[in-house]
Amino acid sequence: MTDLSPPVRRLADWDHDRLVGLADDHGTPLYVIDLDRVRENYRRFASAFPDAHVMYAAKAHTGQSVLSTLLDAGADIECAARGELQRAIAAGADPNTLQYTAVNPPAADLDYAAELGIEHPGLTITAGARDTFDRLEARGYEGRVAIRINPGIGTGHHEKVATGKDAKFGIPAAEVPDLAADLRTRFDLVGLHAHVGSGVLQDDLDDHCRAIATIADVAGEVGNLEFLDIGGGFGVPYHEETEPLDMSEVGERVREAVGDLDAELALEPGRYVVADSELILTRVNTIKETDASTVVGVDASLATLIRPAMFDSYHPIRNISVPDREPEPVSVGGPCCTSADVFCTDRPIAAPERTDLLAIGNAGAYGYELANQFHSQPRPAEIAIDGDEITVARRRETLEDVTRVEQ
Repeated sequence: MTDLSPPVRRLADWDHDRLVGLADDHGTPLYVIDLDRVRENYRRFASAFPDAHVMYAAKAHTGQSVLSTLLDAGADIECAARGELQRAIAAGADPNTLQYTAVNPPAADLDYAAELGIEHPGLTITAGARDTFDRLEARGYEGRVAIRINPGIGTGHHEKVATGKDAKFGIPAAEVPDLAADLRTRFDLVGLHAHVGSGVLQDDLDDHCRAIATIADVAGEVGNLEFLDIGGGFGVPYHEETEPLDMSEVGERVREAVGDLDAELALEPGRYVVADSELILTRVNTIKETDASTVVGVDASLATLIRPAMFDSYHPIRNISVPDREPEPVSVGGPCCTSADVFCTDRPIAAPERTDLLAIGNAGAYGYELANQFHSQPRPAEIAIDGDEITVARRRETLEDVTRVEQ
């Protein structure tokens, strides 16, 4: 399917009047997700890989509105935890289509996955440690498995997401053929899997494809596989001046790296599908002029969006109330009592004033997923836009929600 939607959505492309109305109606901080954009991103990605099996990596955003939208669009779901399996099924996924990628799985997670796989033999369990396969066998599981390879090459926007060279993830490539021979006596070995890193853009493609070629070589040596799953990791331009990936070129480069392997290509986009489909609305509450900087206080915080504090991530910020006001360099921070609670430092933004509404962009991937309750802050509401329809995808938490589990 050809999709003519633009390859990236900038903050200026959102309907500012509509966003102001949503903030007035639902308060701030507020997550706003556009489900049409989720569909567009998935279709653009899938059209670049017309003969591949495309699964959405649920960990990027597990909201029921997102999962059900993608299931309706034809995507299958890849899960990395028990809760993600349960949420995918609740959204309507057939357990026989799910793939579970276990990383040091807790006993309860592995219990659930093994039982689910025994009941639904189409489920595939991917593991990156010999010990995990032994634990599966001890639970009576004999079904579909895939081996996660560590290619020794990592790419992406930050060292904390360069999983392809992190010993935590996968079996060293040289050990995979012998392990595959052993697993075939115990399970139904159907595939190999690898994930090189996250946030891959044009400058990372050479390393990314070099890792894919390494994985494909191992798959050729193992032979007789149903699929080769190269994970996801394809990025979006967080900085305004960064160009988006040319997915047609990406598709060609990946197919060239895989070569003539006699196995289906599988991919797991997450960030690419949801990142620019969501933003955060936050209200200015404090303006403080200092010799060092103009500090703009807002009601969002690292509890709302932790990526800048965790990964030093850049997120675009725009004054939605008065986007045409003369910009001035400001530092935007939240109400948490830590210097890490800062969204930007000395960045030119249309000069904010108290009560102005700011938008923080590209918040769809690992935004709400990493939201927390630091300082006893209830997590924000999330509003879903689907064409002309607006729904509350998640209600705003209350303090009673925060303290409910306490005794």
